[in-house]
Amino acid sequence: MGRSKNRKPRQPVRLTLDIESLDFEGSGIAHHEGKVFFVEGALTGERVVAEVTKDKVRYARATTLEVLKAASSRVEPRCPHYQACGGCSMQHMDIGVQVATKARALEDLLSRIGKTRPEVVLPPMYGPIWHYRHRARLSCRYVFKRNEMMVGFHEKHSSFVVPMDQCEILPKHVSDLISALKVLISGMNARDHIAQIELAVGHETTAMVLRHLEPLSDNDLQALRQFGNQHGIDWWLQPGGIDSIHRLQAEKPAPLYFLIPSFGIKMHFLPTDFTQVNHQINDSMVYRAVNLLDPQPQDRVLDLFCGLGNFSLPLATRCAKVKAFEGSDDLVQRAQDNARQNGLDGCTEFHVRNLFEVETPEWQSWGQFDKVLIDPPRDGAFAVCKAIAGAADDFKPGRIVYISCNPSTLARDVEVLCGQGGYLLKKAGVMNMFPHTGHVESIAVLERQTTTF
Repeated sequence: MGRSKNRKPRQPVRLTLDIESLDFEGSGIAHHEGKVFFVEGALTGERVVAEVTKDKVRYARATTLEVLKAASSRVEPRCPHYQACGGCSMQHMDIGVQVATKARALEDLLSRIGKTRPEVVLPPMYGPIWHYRHRARLSCRYVFKRNEMMVGFHEKHSSFVVPMDQCEILPKHVSDLISALKVLISGMNARDHIAQIELAVGHETTAMVLRHLEPLSDNDLQALRQFGNQHGIDWWLQPGGIDSIHRLQAEKPAPLYFLIPSFGIKMHFLPTDFTQVNHQINDSMVYRAVNLLDPQPQDRVLDLFCGLGNFSLPLATRCAKVKAFEGSDDLVQRAQDNARQNGLDGCTEFHVRNLFEVETPEWQSWGQFDKVLIDPPRDGAFAVCKAIAGAADDFKPGRIVYISCNPSTLARDVEVLCGQGGYLLKKAGVMNMFPHTGHVESIAVLERQTTTF
């Protein structure tokens, strides 16, 4: 038989390693006997004792067991569950180093994949670094052997649930409820069949969607009502697929919304709708994006992957017309409702369209737009960027602002716009939307070479 390319050590292998640098996800990089080691929990300049967790032919992965020589950028993790929990990966790292690591990742990918560099690197955008996460999915599992209900995130590199009592990135009032949630669910008849709780925190309302794999008894439903009334939780139930989600107490409507204070916008949403997890950074991000796009009163602006209208409505306060596209019928309906409730329905229009299949002829059929904002999911906007690059000059917007949650696909799409579409990458930078994680949120400004920035 051939040699395995993915060899797990039969017995734990521990090594003393000197960390030379960090990779883009915050793991330390070391070399030992001609092999590269990626060491979780280690920082540049440190000497650590690490245990190998995955051993391949050319590289290995390891986790830090002991720090023999600490870096000045090392800080004490605030969360007592940090070493086990997979919710965060950078709490041991100074926040400035976290953001610098993400900025370096963006610039490297733009250079290597995008084959260009921004003329101006935007200053990183900071916001709250604790209790910022207004959206989350908490797993639930009852462990018979320990007679314990666990509610929390998964362990690192595992499907097991961390036995959490608090969480430093969830809103404080939610963190304080974790122990009470465990008591609630452990007392339910359906405790063995509760899979997860999806959290959505609005400006005034906290919604929780309970995924249950068997019908709930009257006692269970009453327990949820009492808990909700006592702690201010708007319970929603999900007995099946996404279409089965419904509010437990439909007769007590609790509007779920967040604010974009910079523009005086109030955005209503449902607990399963996509919204940004960090409301304060979202407001700052929208403000920066609109200013970078710089819509003028006479401009026609296109907003792609518009969702609930997070960018569409603020843009509509500055320009003549915003035309927006989104793949979800439900989100488009709620975007229209939000436009109407904010008095912006007269200068906005929303359309359902699969933007992963757009080609140049259809792009041109939408009309001429002065500026475009693109805010795609992790897969990026490759088809849209190809369509723009192949369009006639009259149908190429003068300026594009691209919001990205995946710097790799951003870099790929920038290469299309610059390499084939005649655009220049004018500005780019990162936004610390997800502190203490390796997630990189970024923004880029592209402009046609024939115009002046």
